[in-house]
Amino acid sequence: MMRVWIVTGGIGSGKTEVCRILHRLGYVCQYDSDSRVKALYDRYPVLVERIENRLGCSLRDEKGCFVPSLLAGRIFSDRAALEMVESLVFPVLMQDFSEFASGAEVVIFESATILQKRYFDAFGDDVIYVDAPQQVRLERACKRDDLPEEKVLSRMENQRLTQDECARISFRIDSDCSLEELEQRVRAVVRQLEDKQLIDN
Repeated sequence: MMRVWIVTGGIGSGKTEVCRILHRLGYVCQYDSDSRVKALYDRYPVLVERIENRLGCSLRDEKGCFVPSLLAGRIFSDRAALEMVESLVFPVLMQDFSEFASGAEVVIFESATILQKRYFDAFGDDVIYVDAPQQVRLERACKRDDLPEEKVLSRMENQRLTQDECARISFRIDSDCSLEELEQRVRAVVRQLEDKQLIDN
């Protein structure tokens, strides 16, 4: 029976580093939902057409190629538009995930915002939430993405979790430490997950 371990956390939290450690520990079946969503627009041109039809605007350049920034700009401050796009994208994403994960015993599903999306409320077996102090996250994100502090802080505010969303978290990992210590923390969580799996089986 396949198990899905969700790894999530806000911008600059360190979730990608945690996924790298999990990969080194042998959990190599990893689904990066953010990058997979971007690939879906190329894989399924009809998806872009449906979104364009619902939004009533073109999301392509003069050569007819999909431009992600046009979509991002259109839905950034329009919650209704965002939810409409997600209603089209998420079912295709889950189809892609099922094909990707076929035959795997454990799959790592990496996503920054999954806890805030009601579509995924019943998805996954355990949630690993990666976090760090706000200033650490701010410095990491600004350096990594070359973004101004104001923009990163805005994204942090949008990613703030509610009490109900926090209730879904199975394990928390603080990444404000050395890589060696972080690996020890990840190992400790993995041991608990493996023990839980033995009990469930």
